[in-house]
Amino acid sequence: MNKIFVTGIGTAVGKTIVSAILTEALNADYWKPIQTGADEDSDAETVRNLVSNPHSRFHPECYLFAAPLSPHIAAQKENKTIELSNLKSKISQLKSKCLIIEGAGGVMVPLNKTNRIIDLILALEARPVIVSRHYLGSINHTLLTFDTLVSRGIKPLGIVYNGLDNYGAEEYIQDYTNLSVLGRINQELELTKDVVKRYAAEMKGSLETALPKGI
Repeated sequence: MNKIFVTGIGTAVGKTIVSAILTEALNADYWKPIQTGADEDSDAETVRNLVSNPHSRFHPECYLFAAPLSPHIAAQKENKTIELSNLKSKISQLKSKCLIIEGAGGVMVPLNKTNRIIDLILALEARPVIVSRHYLGSINHTLLTFDTLVSRGIKPLGIVYNGLDNYGAEEYIQDYTNLSVLGRINQELELTKDVVKRYAAEMKGSLETALPKGI
């Protein structure tokens, strides 16, 4: 199984739209292991509504919390604890050729007292795709994300840029990381199935090249 973990350089950088594009491009299955803010939003439902292909399956969350907070705090408010063992057990039951896993926030977001998103990436043996959104400070956040992953022996599959290049930010990031650019997302007036299909077609070739065994 090709397991692709979509992580961001922070919150609200475009992980969900990128997850939808990758799911569409690869006819992959989708899984959001941990969802916070469930009273207000559902990333899984958003992706489901943006994917057109008839092959993708959408697996239910393992942890679903009402409060729009960091996972460890949202869990505490409901007297629960996020356990990596539960998430590993769940993924072992999934029979997918290719699975898109959407994370929560960035790689150092806490899941419990000892584990963070980066530990989940390792536990699931997934390859991360970094989503970088252009804003003042995004170079720093992107390089910190990259260095944190590499320091734990994790090689990112590539990077997706969200928004117009910010005065050469991409050039600096690429010179430092040498990551494969899987695609770029422009500012869209509306996110629809047609928009997702267009980006999926654009990224399909780079994804097939980046994946060890294709799709």
